[in-house]
Amino acid sequence: MNRIARHITTFAFIAGVVTTTPVTMPAIAQADTPRPPCATGQVQVSNGGEQAAAGHRRVLLVFSLAPGAEPCTLTGYPGVASGSGGPLIQADWTLSGYMGGVQSEIPPVATVSASQRAYAVVEGVAVGDSDRPCPTYTNLQVIPPNTIDAVNVPAVIDACGLQVHPVNSQP
Repeated sequence: MNRIARHITTFAFIAGVVTTTPVTMPAIAQADTPRPPCATGQVQVSNGGEQAAAGHRRVLLVFSLAPGAEPCTLTGYPGVASGSGGPLIQADWTLSGYMGGVQSEIPPVATVSASQRAYAVVEGVAVGDSDRPCPTYTNLQVIPPNTIDAVNVPAVIDACGLQVHPVNSQP
């Protein structure tokens, strides 16, 4: 047998062993089962804390699963409007601002389950034109993304305008 024929025979033998011998592969981690979008009644909203810095004000909204509800996902912006304390203002949707937000160009998808919450930042500036102080609101009206649940969230924020950033999985 010449040298080339011997290499072909050896290769064919090795290839046959590789293709006919069962090989045990390590288990591949499977991604979590995709969750459906949250529907009306599945999510509760609460105040996760208030902060102030350099004339800016922030309220952290916390989205948690309602009792008995199945896990689901939130994506996009909650609807937010001022409550008691001054004239009605609607929050503008912005990806990020002085007090927080998301770093991507596309709003993330956040899973809400018994062990996971989602978050959104509402922020405003405490001083208006001509250095006039802004009204102090004592609550916010919040509608979770893609639902029609209007929730009254107790929160103290002095602001002449509001911004809300997309829901995400990090506070």
